[in-house]
Amino acid sequence: MTAGEVIAVHGSVIDLRFPAGGLPGITEAVTIDWDLGRPLVAEVELHLDATTVRAVALENTAGLRRGTAVRATGGPIRVPVGEPVLGRLLNAVGEPTDLGAPLPHDVKRRPIHGPAPTLARHGGTLEVFHTGIKVIDLLAPLVKGGKAAMFGGAGVGKTVLIMELIRTTVERHAGISVFAGIGERSREGHELLLELRQSGVLKQTALVFGQMNEPPGARWRAGLTALAIAEHFRDEAHENVLLLIDNVYRLVQAGSEVSGLLGRLPSRVGYQPTLASEIAEFEERIASVAGAAVTSIQAVYVPADDFTDPAVAEIFSHLDSSIVLSRDMASEGMYPAVDPLASTSSLLDPRLVGEAHYRTAQDVRKTIAHYRELQEIIGIEELSAGDRTVVKRARRLLRFLTQPFMVAEAFTGKLGRAVELEATLAGCRAILAGEADDWAESSLYMVGDLAEARRKEVQAKADAV
Repeated sequence: MTAGEVIAVHGSVIDLRFPAGGLPGITEAVTIDWDLGRPLVAEVELHLDATTVRAVALENTAGLRRGTAVRATGGPIRVPVGEPVLGRLLNAVGEPTDLGAPLPHDVKRRPIHGPAPTLARHGGTLEVFHTGIKVIDLLAPLVKGGKAAMFGGAGVGKTVLIMELIRTTVERHAGISVFAGIGERSREGHELLLELRQSGVLKQTALVFGQMNEPPGARWRAGLTALAIAEHFRDEAHENVLLLIDNVYRLVQAGSEVSGLLGRLPSRVGYQPTLASEIAEFEERIASVAGAAVTSIQAVYVPADDFTDPAVAEIFSHLDSSIVLSRDMASEGMYPAVDPLASTSSLLDPRLVGEAHYRTAQDVRKTIAHYRELQEIIGIEELSAGDRTVVKRARRLLRFLTQPFMVAEAFTGKLGRAVELEATLAGCRAILAGEADDWAESSLYMVGDLAEARRKEVQAKADAV
């Protein structure tokens, strides 16, 4: 290990001097042996001259002094992987933060930087990954071994939706789950930990958090730490892995902060000039190989509801399924607020999901699209009989695609529902055929299958008598 010293500290960015010829490489980890506990970990990002590097700290640097000894480790940051990390809550450098026992000394470690699998290694089947959430399974089905993301602005329900997906998919999912919390509130991490513990699936889940109050370096690398854990289970244990990330935009945002701290000139809309390559390096590593699938579900914050934002547009290009959350639908109480017209999936193909599913999804979209066009007309009296029927059925479809969530039971007082795909298809076909034309719209709101809506309608009529 090459020894050096700290010569300057600019917040999370540290300048380090090493002997001539002993300069650590880019992305190499260095440890700083200060007097405030365990060594501080940083990652080299720039070579300033023949003896000086600029590194980004992954932990708080308060109290760090010039002249403090530094050691180059000879390689990237290595984090613990394998069975010992299951059921544990880790930070960006792989240290447990759940107040549990320390990890074993002989735990396997893996570098957080690595190449994506070659095309020759890519594998996986085009198998539908059922979530139990009606609107997703119908209009934007997820593929096992694929990448899906939920896009939405602040307050439209991304975190609740991803927590419900964790609840429904982790329980059904036979394999390992890895959750990366990037730039999120500590309250949300605490709630997730309790939720997983109560549902009994924590022992098959590893959690990695780079929280909102941590330095940008920690938020920037927390996703790679989670990815290294997922890659170990995929490559070494040949296990199927469910990789959940909340929130990918915060990872990009942390990269933008780091880029500014390093003195790089910003690119479009103030983002880092390396935006496209950073997202590509991260997303392309999330891949399935023969015998082991990595299925990824990600949440993406959309700043100011602007879907043309460069970071959001770049993330879109790497996905198999895009689930778009609508503020208008959220304001009407249509939860989950998934926009049925903007949400898409490459798996929605009759050769993959079957002719019946494909045709039902297309008919639902067509009906809702026609209704959105007719919304410009004031008053239903001006519409033709055919258009009135379309409006009636579209409004009932939109309400049928709402659903009470298990993770929101304490707030809504309604029991959560996970609905099988066949029940969703049967309900949509019945509404399209006119079976619910005479029902109250409220009978279809926040229910599971159509049988529950029918019982609700019968009860409402009985109460009215």
